[in-house]
Amino acid sequence: MRADRLLSILMLLQVKRRLTAASLADEFGVSVRTIYRDVDALGTTGVPVYADRGPGGGFTLLEGYRSDLTGLASDEAEAMLMIGLPGPAAALGLGPAAARARAKLLAALPGQRVEGATKLASRFHLDPVDWYRDTEPAPHLQAVARAVLEQRVVTLRYVSWKRERCWTAEPLGLVLKAGAWYLVGRVEGRPQVFKVAAIREFSLADRSFRRPARFDLARWWADELQRFEARLRPATAVLRANAAGLQRLANHGAYAARAVAAADPADRRGWARVTLPIENTTQAAALVLGMGADVRVLAPGELRQRVRQLARRVLKAYGPAR
Repeated sequence: MRADRLLSILMLLQVKRRLTAASLADEFGVSVRTIYRDVDALGTTGVPVYADRGPGGGFTLLEGYRSDLTGLASDEAEAMLMIGLPGPAAALGLGPAAARARAKLLAALPGQRVEGATKLASRFHLDPVDWYRDTEPAPHLQAVARAVLEQRVVTLRYVSWKRERCWTAEPLGLVLKAGAWYLVGRVEGRPQVFKVAAIREFSLADRSFRRPARFDLARWWADELQRFEARLRPATAVLRANAAGLQRLANHGAYAARAVAAADPADRRGWARVTLPIENTTQAAALVLGMGADVRVLAPGELRQRVRQLARRVLKAYGPAR
């Protein structure tokens, strides 16, 4: 048990560089005194671990020291987080490395645990692509991934819905969302998003960059999604919907599902009042018209008028009833 803890302390110090005795004690559920004894034991085995006293202090390894206890090659270590994602790992060019890393991890497990680990791998599968959609081809994905890992400045010719232009960016990370890959690149000091499939030309510049020490990709992406939704749907519409309309609205997307969840209680006739974020009246009118008679607009008045106009155009297109 103690040997496992000593190895874990060593691995944590390699990853996090500096840790306090209190944080390690909390991590392993032991006393601070026990942690000090463990660190002394690591030192007697030749591990160059040092203790800095006072505020901001803690345990740290000698600069440049690395243990090779895992036996993982550099590309295998890069592929560790992709072991459960064989499709994305292959797309990034890490498929063989992920397979080798997985084999080494299984080999390191005690015999009775190998069966449990392989059972999990064979019975749980992650498919990141939404229904009725295919993954978009992204021919520059592997080159982009290498630039992210090597912190190399890139130049790219990019096609957006607005226009086509060239960019110079510092690649901070890659995100896989709903089957599509997105590059988060810093341009003139500010991160922005590029869809990898929309990159027409890609090349590495002759210089590297320093990655921001406090940049958290997952947190930035979550915050950016909220900002994007707020910019995408700046207005609101007040709707009245019955049970079928509420269900159909909720199926229209996460933003609509949140609006339905926050709707007023239904009245005696089964109709509820919903406040729905919308892009503009044209988009909202098409959405409401597609809901038929199960959803009705209460406000704004211009949206009600736009729905009536679209309804008349649809009737005219189909001609008089026979």
